[in-house]
Amino acid sequence: MIALLKEYFWVFFVSMVPLVELRGAVLIGVGMGLELIPTYIVAVIGNMLPVPIILLFAKEVLLWCTHLPKVGGFFQKIWEKGVKAGDKLQEKAGGGIYWALFLFVGIPLPGTGAWTGALAATILDLKFWPSVLAVMGGVMLAGVIMGVAASGVFGAFGMLF
Repeated sequence: MIALLKEYFWVFFVSMVPLVELRGAVLIGVGMGLELIPTYIVAVIGNMLPVPIILLFAKEVLLWCTHLPKVGGFFQKIWEKGVKAGDKLQEKAGGGIYWALFLFVGIPLPGTGAWTGALAATILDLKFWPSVLAVMGGVMLAGVIMGVAASGVFGAFGMLF
């Protein structure tokens, strides 16, 4: 039982890591032999945990950090990535910005995900609750896509060995 909890802890932890997020956590969980549905639930919760914090504080923190000596350039690059993602999202979305945010987070491609989506939402000064719901929907969609992909990949390996 404790070993199983440790494995789910790793799924939870990995799902909170930027860039890897739920996409990597679902693959890791299924790869460790964990059941898909509990892995999905744990990964969604872990991936969503940082989102409200990002939406509330990321803009101010990033702008402040760009002025720090030695590390300001790093934070400037993060800020620029968020501005670029936000501008691209705004261009494509027009009035359907929250649907665009949902799809941006939900389609598991490199550079998309809850962290980038939440950062784009805060840079665009989108409303808090609609942004949370759009990101959560996107995370859930990405989890379904990754769950199907992980089941297929690892199922195929199981048939080979």
